[in-house]
Amino acid sequence: MKEVLLVEDDFVDAQTVRRAVKDLNLAYNIVHRKNGQEALDYLAEENVKYPHFILLDINMPVMNGIEFLEARKKIDIVNTIPVIVLTTSQYETDRLTCFQSNISGYMVKPVDYQDFIEVVKAIDQYWTLSEYPH
Repeated sequence: MKEVLLVEDDFVDAQTVRRAVKDLNLAYNIVHRKNGQEALDYLAEENVKYPHFILLDINMPVMNGIEFLEARKKIDIVNTIPVIVLTTSQYETDRLTCFQSNISGYMVKPVDYQDFIEVVKAIDQYWTLSEYPH
């Protein structure tokens, strides 16, 4: 089972991710945190099982996604975990800033659920085929 850290403040969006994972029968254990600070706190816990990848929203309270990406650079082990930004932001500046922080992908959340399923399926296919360090 793949451990996936979902960093998302919106309850409906978090539930949509969970529903898509279930509908696709993906073997994911989703750990959900509501902002970047909660995610960093989780990753700093003793004996934490590091996720295969992180699904990260940008627009969140306390610590947003871009602030999380900056903070993770300072933690070697956390900085090696692949991050896929899954957001509503279509701003070019957000995309550029995220890619400058070495994300693995940037995807805009589709409004239509079937389109959302296709995004989750593509993420799974890519990370099933990819080999990366732990």
